[in-house]
This record gives sequence, C-alpha cells and structure tokens, in this order.
Amino acid sequence: MSDSNKENPTHQQETLDLSIALLERPSVTPDDDGCQDMLSARLEQAGFDCEFMYFGDRDKTGEHAEVKNLWARRGTADPVICFAGHTDVVPTGDENNWTYPPFTPTIANGYLWARGAADMKTGIAAFTVAAERFVANHPKHNGSIAFLITSDEEGPSINGTVKVIETLEARQEKITYCLVGEPSSTDTLGDIIKNGRRGSLGAVLTVTGKQGHVAYPHLASNPIHAAMSALADLTNATWDNGNDYFPATSLQISNINSGTGATNVIPETLKVVFNFRFSTETSEDELKAKTHAIFDKYFTNSQILENKASYDIHWKLSGQPFLTPEGKLVSACQRAIKAVTDVDTTLSTSGGTSDGRFIAPTGAQVVELGVRNATIHQVDEKVEVDDLGKLAQIYEGILENLLLD
Repeated sequence: MSDSNKENPTHQQETLDLSIALLERPSVTPDDDGCQDMLSARLEQAGFDCEFMYFGDRDKTGEHAEVKNLWARRGTADPVICFAGHTDVVPTGDENNWTYPPFTPTIANGYLWARGAADMKTGIAAFTVAAERFVANHPKHNGSIAFLITSDEEGPSINGTVKVIETLEARQEKITYCLVGEPSSTDTLGDIIKNGRRGSLGAVLTVTGKQGHVAYPHLASNPIHAAMSALADLTNATWDNGNDYFPATSLQISNINSGTGATNVIPETLKVVFNFRFSTETSEDELKAKTHAIFDKYFTNSQILENKASYDIHWKLSGQPFLTPEGKLVSACQRAIKAVTDVDTTLSTSGGTSDGRFIAPTGAQVVELGVRNATIHQVDEKVEVDDLGKLAQIYEGILENLLLD
C-alpha cells in the first residue's frame, strides 16, 4: 500500500461525512430513499458509468418497480473488482427504545449511532471513498472497478442482487473479484473476513392426523404423537462432519405449532419449521432425501386404527454454500488489513447468508469484509468512528493490490 494511505485523515472525514448522509435516509427495506442516487452522482464524477435496474412490482407512484439497484462500472477490461452492498436497512422497532433517534446519526462516546451504521451504510461509504481516491491516484489503472448496490438484501432478496447478476450473466458481463461490505469483524476491525458461507435450506413440515376427543384416542389420530419419534431422529442425526473451512451441517427447529386452543381436543395438524445450515460436504438433494427417509420410516407404518397420519414438507432453498479458498483475493485483503491495522486476519465461514451467495456461482471469488458486527439489527446499532477511515484505507489497499500488482 502506498504511503499516502497510511493514517490519512482525509479518508476518515470523507467516509464519516458520506456515512452520515446515507444514514439520515430512512431506507427501510425495500425503500432505497435516494441513497443510490447520491452514490451514483459521486461515482459518475469519478468516471463510472452508472445504470439503475428496477425489478419487482411497481411502487406506489406506478413509475418504477419496487426494488432499485445500482450497477456502476469504470473500465472495460478484466479483472473486474466489484464492491457489493445494500442500502436498505431493517426496521427500527420502537424508536423510543433508542438512545438516539435511529435516523438522526449521532456521534457519542466514540461511536456513530444510527440504524444501518454497522449493517452496512458505513461499508458503502468506505467503498465509495476508497474508489474515488484510488481513481484520483491511478486514473489509468488496470482492469475495471464496479459497484453492485441493492435495496433488497434485508427483505426477501428476490428482486435485488440475484436479478442484477442474472442481467449481467445474460450479457456476459463477468465479475472476477467481489468484496461484499457486510460487517464481518468481531473484536477489532479486520480480525475476521468471510471467505465463504454455509448454505441455508428451510422447511415447513405439516403432519395431518384426525381431530378427536382426548378421552377417545382410538377414534382420532394425534399428529403430535405421530411426529415425535421422527423429530427426535431428525434432531439427533449427523449430516456430515464439515471440513477444513466449514463446521458440520447443523439443523435447528425454530417453531412448533399445534392445538385448537382447547385442552380436551386432539388436533388435526402439527406444523414444524426447521432449517439446515449446510457445508460443502453435503447437498440440498442429500439433505432432503435423508429427511424424507427419516419420516418415511415412521409414517409408512403410522396407523392408529383406521386413521393414518400423513406428512408433507415444503422446502425453500435460500442459498447454496460457497467458498473462496486462499488465493489472490484473500491475500489482497489480508495484506491490506495488515498494512492499515497490523491485524492478522482469520478466515471464517460462520454466520448467516449474504448476497455473496448469488455472486459466487458465476465463478467470482467472493469475500466479505466490513466493520464490527456486535450491534447489527439491534436497538442502538453503532460503529466505532475511528474504524471508518481505516476501512476506506483497507478497501483502497485491496484495489492497489489487485489492480497495480
């Protein structure tokens, strides 16, 4: 990294100012509330070609689709280094519970407090400042720099990054390296980067029996009883043992619901919601097959007199697991972090899903690197002010490592 990047106060002030400007906009998913317009205006000044992509149902004005996305690119050559992020934030909940109003960015006790401060408007601000400064210093850089910004990450994630990627793929526009600005750090800035994520496979199990009086069980079929042994096997099963990058696949039941509200009635149905977070050691199809095998074992012979309980599972795949092994992108990140913070970075695939799951299948190398994640989605979300300029310096260093080496 160039000496001009070390302890440069310009990064700090510019990143803080842009962060505050973005945080003032109550862009609760899927509303972008003008954030992308602000970004595109700045990026165009830095020589980026900016394109808005709209997907989904029309908004209340009838003029645009519900979800707004920004694709910005500077350059036409490979490699293409893409900064990916989202301008939408989760709802605040009761604003009276916040120390400071969630959409009035406030600096206090060394923190910047606001909804989206950690997840992830400060990351977007740091992206932007890093790209502006890199282009100013290296206007004839190699390759291309791109931005993929959506307002659908915190929502259903069906009209955002996934649709932009489909559009880019259709016109054979490929991303080589993708840096997602999600808050990856744990104890200190840059201590963790995500070089992969587990897959997420959700399921809603419905067991159907026959309603009846609890005093006459022979005339009914209790779906709760019918499911208990299968659910025990499901929760005790070993799905895989993980590998050097991923922990073993896990299953968690998040909701069980049955009953009519009366204590003397055997219910007709039972609903169970569960989720797999799975590694690259297994697949969606294997998880489904093993699950059905467990339930078939019990429900094939589940007969209570003439009344037979049955089951059905509705599946939803939210994302496949992906992994970027140690290589050029990971090394570029590690070196940039070390130069700015003197931190030795640890690679991790823990946590939930991110929009990286839509980008990695195209063949791009994908990592996630951002501020600390201690308060994301919480009341009083905040981020260390001193980390903002450092993050911009790290991002600029990554650009130098990939486009100048």
